[in-house]
Amino acid sequence: MLYGHGGNIRETARQVGCDPSEIVDMSSNVNPLGPPPGLIDRLHLGLGEVGRLPEVDAGASIEAMAGFLGIGAQRLASGNGTTQFIYMLPGILDTRQALIVGPTYADYASACRMSDVRTRLLSSREEDGFQVDPSRLEGALAGVDTVFVCNPNNPTGVLVPPEQIRRLCRRYPGVRFVVDESYFPFVTERTARSLVGSSADNLLVLISDSKIYRLPGLRIGFLYASKATTRRVREAIPPWSVNALAQEAVRFLCENEGETRRFVRSSARKMEEQRNAFSRALRRVPSLAIYPSRTSFLLLGLPAALRAPEVCRRMAQQHYLLRDCSNFDGLSDRFVRVSLQTGEVNRKAADALVEVLSS
Repeated sequence: MLYGHGGNIRETARQVGCDPSEIVDMSSNVNPLGPPPGLIDRLHLGLGEVGRLPEVDAGASIEAMAGFLGIGAQRLASGNGTTQFIYMLPGILDTRQALIVGPTYADYASACRMSDVRTRLLSSREEDGFQVDPSRLEGALAGVDTVFVCNPNNPTGVLVPPEQIRRLCRRYPGVRFVVDESYFPFVTERTARSLVGSSADNLLVLISDSKIYRLPGLRIGFLYASKATTRRVREAIPPWSVNALAQEAVRFLCENEGETRRFVRSSARKMEEQRNAFSRALRRVPSLAIYPSRTSFLLLGLPAALRAPEVCRRMAQQHYLLRDCSNFDGLSDRFVRVSLQTGEVNRKAADALVEVLSS
């Protein structure tokens, strides 16, 4: 298991000597505007369900989400967050050589290691703003049977145009492309369409309800794939992987489809506004690199004299928890990630960060 994710509020509070409620968590990539209205009330009403076993295969939730997505339920599996699928897929796909497009979320490599899968990292270049070079990606496919792409990417926020991935799927039918779209709901470009619904048999798409709906504690994830792959995943997944409250949350979101879609669109627009405002505030710091993002977070390249552990420590003293990116393959201790909150919190956090970076 990999340690070193964001969201370690209790440990940070212990270190700085405050109550966990005083820590502003800007290290965990969840929507600060969520959960959607009415969802928590629905979960309160559903608490009685914890006294009974949930549906063993989450079949009703799968049917509901398939209808919401406009796809056949035979191409959808449900699990205990997308992380469960990430760790299952190398074994299910009989992966021998994986390519990981980075710098990115470390669990793809961790999952491959646990299944004794060889991996190669194709790391995008800092001088290119961490944009993925399609020719480099295509050139790296030789000898590879599985590719992991986080899109938009964590921690860079970069979006690979989905049509580029569709084209690669067509050109390389013998390669499986695992595309993690956990942050795709934050994308505001109307021209960028999710890969869910694609007919490619070698495409697998991870879908998360944790990020956009702010439900990380419920662990709700889906996998979209070919019927044959979905059947293999369903056969391998342990019984009762999706708990009763998580299934209730899925039903609520899908039953209230209009309100849910409005919430997603509104959240994406508002986070784009917050991202732009936060970026403008940080431009007061000379030589700070602010990388363009399509998500609810920003990757920052620190000025040469500064290092991430010290910056994060000093921000924690002011009760702001940032993500030290030192343990991302392809990055270093010169990078931090900031997950945005709402307006006034962001303004104060930006002021505090400018002070830390300028002193």
